[in-house]
Amino acid sequence: MRAWTWIGAFSDANWRFGLHAGLIALAAALLATLLDPLLGHGISRFSFGSLNLGKTLTTFARLWMVASFFGFLAVESVGAIEWVTNIAARLLPHSGAVAGGFSPSRRTFFQYAAVLAGGFPFLAATYGFAAGRLRYTIERVDVPVANLPPELDGLRIAQLSDIHIGDYMPPREIARAVDMANDLRPDISFVTGDFVSSEGDPLDACISELSRLRAPLGVWGCNGNHEIYAGVEDDAERLFREKGMRLLRAANAVVEHNGGCFNLLGVDYQRDHMTSGEPTGPMLREIEPLIRRDMPNILLSHNPNSFRRAAELGIELSLAGHTHGGQVRFEIVDHSVSPARLITPFVAGLYRLPMNGHAGVAPEIKTNGLEKAALYVNRGLGTFGFPVRIGVPPEITLLTLRKA
Repeated sequence: MRAWTWIGAFSDANWRFGLHAGLIALAAALLATLLDPLLGHGISRFSFGSLNLGKTLTTFARLWMVASFFGFLAVESVGAIEWVTNIAARLLPHSGAVAGGFSPSRRTFFQYAAVLAGGFPFLAATYGFAAGRLRYTIERVDVPVANLPPELDGLRIAQLSDIHIGDYMPPREIARAVDMANDLRPDISFVTGDFVSSEGDPLDACISELSRLRAPLGVWGCNGNHEIYAGVEDDAERLFREKGMRLLRAANAVVEHNGGCFNLLGVDYQRDHMTSGEPTGPMLREIEPLIRRDMPNILLSHNPNSFRRAAELGIELSLAGHTHGGQVRFEIVDHSVSPARLITPFVAGLYRLPMNGHAGVAPEIKTNGLEKAALYVNRGLGTFGFPVRIGVPPEITLLTLRKA
């Protein structure tokens, strides 16, 4: 809007017309790239010779929308602070301000402050795209597990999640993450969903790279919400099976290690109030008959919002992803601010809840109300929507089970 007004001040009508037309074209291009998934990805696939102009434009538009939104908020915040100081200058008789509360030096200070504040989000977005989204980190976490037999104390689990293979997650980057996970020498490896982002993404290539994971107790996984959106839930299960892995879909398997056993369960994406569609009833209803009381249960469920229900059902450990940790996180005083908090209280990391014997629990499932269930939420590898990570590096997790 400010650019439109600034252009209107030009005296030459031809310049005004040309610049206004260019501004409209730029706004239309930005809007079209944001709607690209609804347009069959026609824009992102547009190329000129060996140059993929569509992908370049799409990347620029997404970065621009993120950076300009936060830049706008920053500039307006500086303007609000300036307005408050001007009011204070009028009210304080010894403030040193000239008539009317206006101070040229204060005005100059706030002009520079607005430029710096407005420019910082663009620098951060550039870093988040060029470096932050590919700076894989390894998180080593000891997880206290209720009812864990001594034989399973020290069991090592590698977890990957939210791969989102596509333009911003090529197979070579998945291969790098797989190599890093293998270097941790886990006893068992889990992949908790979102192999793709949308229909047409190369699911086969993603699962082929994941099949290089190595662990004595095997590689297991579950589907995420994007497998539903892309319509590839069955394909993912088939490819896992063909590659010597197993994708659990409302299914379980007893896994033995050092003479101890645990019950491994997996479900497709559990819908909640953030997802449209017919009501599905309580989460995890399809696996209630599969829960064991003679050994600990480990659940692979992409959506961390299933954790409360899992705790009610007496499932000792849940592993999830889905949130990407919000992809952008910043600190205000001593509080962490993340967009993921809009959809879940379980943003990233380790959480614990009492395993309550609530009235909604199936009568054959008993808990004593003293133990606590655990949840670990992986920040994921890939991105969705905006190809940026700021303060939320992609994650490869090594979980070590410990007796609670």
